[in-house]
Amino acid sequence: MTNGNAKPKVLVADDEQVIANTLAIILNQAGFEARAVYSGENALETVDAFQPNMLISDVIMTGMTGIEAAIQIRQKLPQCKVLLFSGQAATADLLEKARAQGHEFEILAKPVHPTDLLAKLRS
Repeated sequence: MTNGNAKPKVLVADDEQVIANTLAIILNQAGFEARAVYSGENALETVDAFQPNMLISDVIMTGMTGIEAAIQIRQKLPQCKVLLFSGQAATADLLEKARAQGHEFEILAKPVHPTDLLAKLRS
């Protein structure tokens, strides 16, 4: 397979495994190569081998937040797009903090509707 037709790789991180797995399945069916992980730490461990084009992550996870993971992943892979989603109000503060340090992230509210997600990824 030449690089030209390589599927975009998407790493999905959510500590709710059902959500991570479901999103990965939807993305795989939509023509992406998606992999699910269940923590920010796992996302970081997976990045080197998987080399994703995009990270989709829940913000509030046990341990490392999605924002912390995204910042570290961007340091390793500056080209990696980041899409965060969250069902919690605390996210606004975390995003503000990240923004103050110069990190801009796009955020979707949970529950994320698959068609909205796919539209975002394709844009």
